[in-house]
Amino acid sequence: MSVRVYKYVNDARLIYDALNGIFVIYKSPHIHFNAMRQTFIDNLCKDLNDMYVRPQRKYVAIEGETNKNMKVIIRKSFADDPLVIGPRYQPNDFKLAATKIMHKDISGVLVCGINKGNQLIHKIKENMCIRFYKIKGLLGQATDNYFHTGKIVEKSKYTHIKRGHIDKLCSSMQSSHQKKMFELCGVDIQSQAAYELAVQGPIRPANSNIPMIYTIKCTDFSPPEFTLEVVCTNEYDLYLKTIIHELGMQLRSNATCTQIICIQDGLFNIQQALLSKYWNLKEIMYNMQMCKKIIDKNDHILCQENAALKPINHSIEAY
Repeated sequence: MSVRVYKYVNDARLIYDALNGIFVIYKSPHIHFNAMRQTFIDNLCKDLNDMYVRPQRKYVAIEGETNKNMKVIIRKSFADDPLVIGPRYQPNDFKLAATKIMHKDISGVLVCGINKGNQLIHKIKENMCIRFYKIKGLLGQATDNYFHTGKIVEKSKYTHIKRGHIDKLCSSMQSSHQKKMFELCGVDIQSQAAYELAVQGPIRPANSNIPMIYTIKCTDFSPPEFTLEVVCTNEYDLYLKTIIHELGMQLRSNATCTQIICIQDGLFNIQQALLSKYWNLKEIMYNMQMCKKIIDKNDHILCQENAALKPINHSIEAY
């Protein structure tokens, strides 16, 4: 039986050298990505500076008269004093990147990399993993920015809308995207390659700038509110908001997006994401170890062998 031995250290230098990897955090709504990034890095700096840091450098000073015996004195260098140059660890010492720069209106799972972990983030982005969203909408009104925070520009009736109407439109939207799936992949739909890809399941688009929807369905309908489950890739905030707006137009009414939550990004779900109150050095290190184990078991997330997407287990009904 193998036994693992963990070493507890208080040396900030050792911990800083180990901060290379990816982790999963939960981004709250109405917060800009840059503000969230700054808060996260500030917490890391505070925790590292509270530990044992590198001691102040010293310099050799030779004092005394030149015609007599001189003294060699070792003194602390003021040029390396934290009171002069600031704390040992500062925000500029960290490099943080994410698989997707979330808009302030979107919340949910955010996969990030720190320092050398940015290389893994770049590979995951190139692999174009699918994301799972829960999007909530409000029938009967339309705003200028397609979100509930905007100015209301139109109101309409919605009493004629039933659950079956939304299900029918969602099925139509999903089928239209499936038809374009092969076009975006750059494969002739009449070719043998297209047939082999279709047998394997959903495929990735060749262009990373074109959004692609794999699944869209209504999971809750309580007029005037409703909720959609969307599985997609290459999406952006305005595109997701437009889905709700166009759905309202097709229903001969109006609809405005009220909430967008990313509940899974590739292999990482919302249950693994760290809330802001857990953005500390200890929890981040544990989360990095967990993410490393997931990547080691699913190395296909870093290397795209073909256009077919690997199946991902997910359960979002519980959220």
